[in-house]
Amino acid sequence: MSFLNFFGRRAPAAAAVRPRVEAGRRVYAVGDIHGRNDLLVALLDMIRADDRARGAAETVLILLGDLIDRGPSSAAVLDTAVKASKEWTDFHWLTGNHEEVFAKVLAGDSEALKFFCRIGGEETILSYGVAPDAYRGMSLAELSDALAALVPASHRQFLETGESWVREGDYLFVHAGIRPGVALMDQKASDLRWIRQPFLDDARDHGFFVIHGHTIKEEIDLHPNRLGIDTGAYYTGRLTAVGLEGDQQWFLTT
Repeated sequence: MSFLNFFGRRAPAAAAVRPRVEAGRRVYAVGDIHGRNDLLVALLDMIRADDRARGAAETVLILLGDLIDRGPSSAAVLDTAVKASKEWTDFHWLTGNHEEVFAKVLAGDSEALKFFCRIGGEETILSYGVAPDAYRGMSLAELSDALAALVPASHRQFLETGESWVREGDYLFVHAGIRPGVALMDQKASDLRWIRQPFLDDARDHGFFVIHGHTIKEEIDLHPNRLGIDTGAYYTGRLTAVGLEGDQQWFLTT
């Protein structure tokens, strides 16, 4: 199988021995959503249609994290993700660095709230119904109280279920990447959620093929040992998923 990116151009060559998922299983992994519920709804419809067209399989859906911030509809994204978690019997989502910070905010951490507002959290706060003028006039304490009142229990409970990594056959799914040379069970959550270098430039065989988001590329970022599928949905309008079955890979994008 040749790998084509969503612009129709040939992607970089894959590894000589292609990674595989277990027979009978089909996996879809979705890149960073960042508050674009419109794109998530559209992409999930594409995944459902693609899954039906390919015939019976045990279908797995994985969201790679950074569901929230930057885009306009983070609260709606979490609603959609909660519904998806009930629709797919094999569903996983990975805690991204933005969810990590949001969890600290919801726990009342004022320093985390200041940081949250600098990295796209303003849009998340507004998506829960805080008016822009009111937001600009609120103290940190008032913002914290507003979020405590506005974020529903279903979202809080969902945010507690995020995983650090998922393994499917020869694939490892993480939000940001791994620390090269460190055994999987010894990886730090901070690296799995925040790392860029030295992971991105490390060409070694990690013992599994890594699929990740976190680092934006306007095209899919395919290498012999990893695949990045954060295509900057919040500003490009392109939310990307990879489909995996046997030793095949294919891409869906809005």
